[in-house]
Amino acid sequence: MGRPRGSKRTLDTFTIKPLNKPIKPGDCVLMKPADPSNLSYVARVERIESDSRGTNARVHVRWYYRPEESIGGRRQFHGSKELFLSDHFDVQSADTIEGKCTVHSFKSYTKLDAVGNDDFFCRFEYNCSTGAFTPDRVAVYCKCEMPYNPDDLMVQCESCSDWFHPACIEMTAEEAKRLDHFFCQNCSSEDPKKLQNSHAASRHSDTKVDTKRRRR
Repeated sequence: MGRPRGSKRTLDTFTIKPLNKPIKPGDCVLMKPADPSNLSYVARVERIESDSRGTNARVHVRWYYRPEESIGGRRQFHGSKELFLSDHFDVQSADTIEGKCTVHSFKSYTKLDAVGNDDFFCRFEYNCSTGAFTPDRVAVYCKCEMPYNPDDLMVQCESCSDWFHPACIEMTAEEAKRLDHFFCQNCSSEDPKKLQNSHAASRHSDTKVDTKRRRR
């Protein structure tokens, strides 16, 4: 007995034409915007379906939002490649997929040697109806007490290990890159032997970097 007319089947993989690249559930993809002048949409593939003949494939996706698409908009600490994993699910034609991309964890993104056009990162989940974020709190740094933006240059105090924006400590980015050691105002005032004018812009070994990333 054959499949009922119009029945759907779930696919383990689907090849994007004419790119000839396979996608599977869990992959992140770039999708064509309705307005060609806009940036491509980013989504995570949840499921792939097709009709009984293997044509007319459709993808069930979970959308990523850019900061400017969220309630409240883009903030100073949002990175240029930052996305929020939303609770907005949708079904789209597989033909709207432009290509694959990678959405890294925040920690993995900050360890990249270079950032390509198809590299993004996500550190928050986003509720579209309420504008709430999960987690609702993240670590803050510097005198300005802002969350970390991986696009920004920062220097680390060798005593307290906090990170600072050069502008917040009355320094230019060029000056920060040339210096050898850095002790923040609080640490240098506690110990006069620590000269605040001797700065270092060393690479953080875990979740924060000190220089703006190179683009491939």
